[in-house]
This record gives sequence, C-alpha cells and structure tokens, in this order.
Amino acid sequence: MDFGLTEEQKLFKQQVVEFAEKEILPGVAERDEESRFDRDVWDKAARFGLMGLPFPEEYGGSDASVFDTCIAGEALGYGGSDMGFCLSWGAHVAIGTVPIWKLGTEDQKKKYLPKLTSGEWITGLGLTEPEAGSDAAGIKMTAEKKDGYYVLNGTKTFITNGPIGDVFVILAVTDKEKGPGGISGFIVEKDFPGFSVGKEIFKMGHRSSPTSELILEDCEVPAENLLGEENEGFMGVALTTLEWERSLLLAAGVGGMERQLEECVKYCKERHQFGRPIGKFQAMQFKLADMKMWLETSRLIVYKVAWNKDQEIMDPMMASLAKLYVSEVGLLAADQATQVFGGYGYTKDYPVERAIRDAKLGTLGGGTSEIQRWIIGRLLLGN
Repeated sequence: MDFGLTEEQKLFKQQVVEFAEKEILPGVAERDEESRFDRDVWDKAARFGLMGLPFPEEYGGSDASVFDTCIAGEALGYGGSDMGFCLSWGAHVAIGTVPIWKLGTEDQKKKYLPKLTSGEWITGLGLTEPEAGSDAAGIKMTAEKKDGYYVLNGTKTFITNGPIGDVFVILAVTDKEKGPGGISGFIVEKDFPGFSVGKEIFKMGHRSSPTSELILEDCEVPAENLLGEENEGFMGVALTTLEWERSLLLAAGVGGMERQLEECVKYCKERHQFGRPIGKFQAMQFKLADMKMWLETSRLIVYKVAWNKDQEIMDPMMASLAKLYVSEVGLLAADQATQVFGGYGYTKDYPVERAIRDAKLGTLGGGTSEIQRWIIGRLLLGN
C-alpha cells in the first residue's frame, strides 16, 4: 500500500488547487459574512468537471477513482479555503448523487445523473429530522403507496443544499413495524406536488453552504422514483455513502488544515515580539509541530478510507475512526492557529477566525463524535 501520489495525480491536484485559488478563494470572506451561496462559483466548478468526477462517462462523469476524487476535495479545501463550498460540493457528490448512481435503475440514472454530473441540478440527502439526528433510524417521515404514487409526509431538517437543491434523496418509513428495516429511499424533485423548502438555517460556520428544512406535505412521488428496493433504503443509502462521505468531506478539511498551517508558519516568521520573530519561541514551535502531526495523520487516515473504497473493502471501523479523528484534531488545529495569531486570530482580519467556526461542524454533522466513539466501541466488542 503506497499513498504517494503519482506524477499524474500530483498534476491533477495542482490543477484543482490553481482553479480553487483563482475562482473560489476570491470573495470567500464576503460569502461567509453574508451567508451567501454563489451559483457562479458553483457553475465554474461544474464546468471544470468537479461535479462529475467519480461517475461513469456514459452519464457525463469522468470515471475518477474514489482516491482521485478525495485528492480533488483536499485540493479544494487547500486552494479555496471555503469550507462552505466544500460542504455543498461533498453533499452533492457523495450523499446526493452517489446513491442514485449505485442504487438507481437504469432509467433513473439516465434521467438524473447527466444533470447532476454537469452541475445543472444540485442535490442533497434528506435524512435528519427534528427528532432523528444521532438516532438516524428513528425518522418519522412516512411514505404510503397509493395509485402508482408514494405519498410522503413529514419534515427534514439541517439539510445541506436544501434551499438550492433541485432533487433530493429522501428517506421515509414505508413499514412502521420493521424499524430501520422499514425505511425506503426516494428520488424527490423540488417541483413535485407537496414539496416545499422550509425555514433556512443560519449556521456558525460553513456559511456559504445553505441549509434548511424540507417539508413534504402529501408530496406525490411517482412509484418509479423508489430508490432501490422498498424497506431497504436506510442500510442501502448508509452503506453506499458512508466511505464516500468520510473521504470527500474529510479530505477538504485536511486541505484546509494544510493551508492553515502554512499561514501560521508565515505569521510566526513575520510577527515580532520581544525583539524577535515569535517563531523563535518554543511555545510557538510546539504548536506548529502539533498541527503538522495532526495534518499528516489526518491525511493518511482519509487516504486509507478512500483506498479501501476503491478496493471495495467495507471497513466501518476505519470510516468512524477517520470521522472522529480528523474532526477532533481539525478543531484542535484551528484552536491552536487562533492562539498563534493571538488577538488578531479573534478578529475577521485573518481567516483563522473563520476556520475555528468551520471546524466545529465536523464534531457534530454526519454523526457526532460521541456516536463515532459508540460505533467504534461496539465494533471492538463485537456488539
């Protein structure tokens, strides 16, 4: 196993970095301040090919490996420094489009994938509900089959891309008696009768990625939009997207950590106190050393998850370890970076202020740190 990049991969990564520095980095502070998603930035990334990277060419994709798509996520996080954009991109690719590719019928793939891989349509996953967060299997949204339709009723919340999405993968209960085994997946378009976007949710970080409720009130979904088999949606979508989500979204965080470390090194050389650069003080050197350690170990564990996925190795333990570790050290690194910058780090004059707000989401979204520890503990004990 060799995680060293080939020359072709190094060139690809550099191309994505250069694109992100040119098209995403400008205006990132303003988008954060205004909680504004920029469709023009999205469309440029789509034309660059970022929305279709891992999908088959016959549906408009590039047939890239999971590992190469992970490299792109890392490059976006490093070059663009816009974790909100990376969140929307990751949700679109990993948890919105991948389930349609992996679980959809051929008719569903032909209908939806070309518009998703081109970035013309934006997607996301409708799983979380007001009373079903960490207990994802406890969702209450129902789906009742009637006359060639499924009628969906309920509310989803904290949905990434909710206000801007064109089509969503929605999970709903089709058999209340079967618990998690009675949940089905559906492809739901925003123009279906009974579908509406609810309250927009304004967040501490990732503010250029829009989040909202989705309300389905007697929403009519054609029976042919059932995704996979009835009552197999929960495990089907979870098993399909888990490593994808872990590798793509965590990779962007790794890229952000690398950019953050570089900014800290630069600041330690330029900032003078007591007649010398603050980088001459051992306290600052220790902080930089910790940040470097967290960066390199995070990159290795994320690459391992992506490599496993390319080898078709199911490894939920590694996926949870990656989610837990990268999220928590990412927050530690952002905190240390703020400390390096001192009082300036607490102001909007430097991007470390934004970084610490963005980093907190990793310990909450996509399965909290507590849930990851629970999963890891159960797997160790064989429970």
